[in-house]
Amino acid sequence: MLKFIKHHMTGIDGIEIYPIISLSIFVLFFVGMLIWAFREDKSKIEELKSMPFD
Repeated sequence: MLKFIKHHMTGIDGIEIYPIISLSIFVLFFVGMLIWAFREDKSKIEELKSMPFD
């Protein structure tokens, strides 16, 4: 099955950029969430943490 998919993917010009783009989007999102978590007010984090129990 993978050989079938890989065979068709090699025929597409410019396909090698898609894994780089997807990894870049993931890393940017992850870093953005880390920055948000560290910069967010601690009282807001406590409020969000207790939301499922309210």
